[in-house]
Amino acid sequence: MFVINCKNYDQISGDKIIKFVKIAEKVSKKFKVKIAIAPPQHLIGLVSNSSIPILAQHIDDSKVGSTTGFMIPELLKKSKVYGSLINHSEHRISSKEIQSLVLKLKELKMISIVCVKDVAEVKKYVKLNPDYIAIEPPELIGSGKAVSKEKPELIAKASAAVKDAKNKTKLLCGAGIVSGEDVSKASELGSKGILVASGIIKAKNWDKVISEFAKALV
Repeated sequence: MFVINCKNYDQISGDKIIKFVKIAEKVSKKFKVKIAIAPPQHLIGLVSNSSIPILAQHIDDSKVGSTTGFMIPELLKKSKVYGSLINHSEHRISSKEIQSLVLKLKELKMISIVCVKDVAEVKKYVKLNPDYIAIEPPELIGSGKAVSKEKPELIAKASAAVKDAKNKTKLLCGAGIVSGEDVSKASELGSKGILVASGIIKAKNWDKVISEFAKALV
């Protein structure tokens, strides 16, 4: 799995998200790599008919109905959204909410990607059996210093913790990934995919960098 979190970067604003998703679709097809994109929340509707999975960057543990301003997974599913990131380092939520949201996405047959900051959180949340756990040391996010190079032991330990759980959860890793070499190293250490943001969104040539990362994954 190759997840691109667009965050709220200006490079992806307005109609530019459509161009970006079309490039990702082309690369996904060419390399036969599963690419998923999490656009800014308000732009989801522009790309939800894409041939690749569109994810939410965040969802709320709230009910359908009179809940103004909340992102509700039940309605996202009806808008052809495949799942969501949960507990990203830039949008942390409580353990209770994480547990409830993973369960809710499971019931809806949607993808859950629980973001964690360390191995202790991997061990804690892998018990919930989310589809993916993404480990990202907060201090490396957006730094250009890849976790696979700066803290390779973190990925190896996280991979071991996921394997020990003996469930269907798969490990993703992120933070500071800027090259195909970073991606290859993460795979060697046990990651089954990557979660990347600025390393792609801020690149001058989206096609080139998405292709480089996809090629490294295969």
